[in-house]
Amino acid sequence: MKECARKCYLSQKCCAERDCRLHIEYPEDFNCTDIAVYKHGPMTLQQIGNRHGVSIVRTKQILDGALEKLKKTLLKENTI
Repeated sequence: MKECARKCYLSQKCCAERDCRLHIEYPEDFNCTDIAVYKHGPMTLQQIGNRHGVSIVRTKQILDGALEKLKKTLLKENTI
């Protein structure tokens, strides 16, 4: 867990660092993706969608796109 996430978690206060790449507008998890994963472990598409304000379908589309990019990157690195 990042130091800023640890600080927020221990103080039980929402993170104010909106520039952080892990910041989400979800006060239940102190506005931090790191804390959400620490508290809940693996999450369903519904849980992820709720945290980011998108539908399950959109969450799945984003996941599929990210996996496709990762696959292409790995294939490219292995052929060079």
